[in-house]
Amino acid sequence: MRIARYTTGDDPVYGLVDGDGTKIAEVSGDPLYQRIELTGRTTTVDEVRLLAPVIPRSKIIGIGRNYADHAAEMGNEVPAEPMMFLVPNTAVVGPGDPVVIPPITKEVSFEGELAVIIGRMCKDIEPEEVKKVIFGYTIANDVTARDLQRGDGQWARAKGLDTFCPLGPWIETDLDPQSVDIVTTLDGEVAQDGHSSDMVHGVAELVSYASKAFTLLPGDVILTGTPAGVGRVVAGQRVEVEIAQIGTLSNPFVAAED
Repeated sequence: MRIARYTTGDDPVYGLVDGDGTKIAEVSGDPLYQRIELTGRTTTVDEVRLLAPVIPRSKIIGIGRNYADHAAEMGNEVPAEPMMFLVPNTAVVGPGDPVVIPPITKEVSFEGELAVIIGRMCKDIEPEEVKKVIFGYTIANDVTARDLQRGDGQWARAKGLDTFCPLGPWIETDLDPQSVDIVTTLDGEVAQDGHSSDMVHGVAELVSYASKAFTLLPGDVILTGTPAGVGRVVAGQRVEVEIAQIGTLSNPFVAAED
């Protein structure tokens, strides 16, 4: 099941997207908190503005260096345990929204990733219990200001700038997270071509590990790491991240206005 959050010019609503990714059947309320009930209203994806499928009320948890090839290309060792960082929800934007490069950074990179959306409050869960608390999956671009990352010595500012966490195009609830290709293109040229089976720590382990540090709440998002091939992006370029079983997340990059 694919669940989109969108607007036709009024308040955001949710809907079920068909298998072709063209039609949306509106549902009442927020599917994270209410049973899905169709309203009878339908539209097409082309007639609406897709929004970020979830705006975390609590937190986004990022996982660093979770692909050995990416760790190597950045000159780093693979951590023995998942390396976590937090991203504010003000970094979230949706499909098609511009990623705004502020003047405080001169070196911005894209990172295509699979994102996990938590559906139930949980704490201290074991890996074999994780399926029960996952609502679904979406696509993320974990945009990073590399110069700030190096200079700060930690990642909050580098990865948490406004608009630096695009999510979308919708949530897929039926997915094997260890069996997807993650392909990122920069202006149509393939930059990243990875597979989730190459994660150092799989999704069940990541969610369990995070739950032992933080209480996970409905709508929390866990970014699962990026494969090799990350690169610099500048204003005027477009980054697209595709996971075939979900869809494509596409965002232009622009310079902040003076």
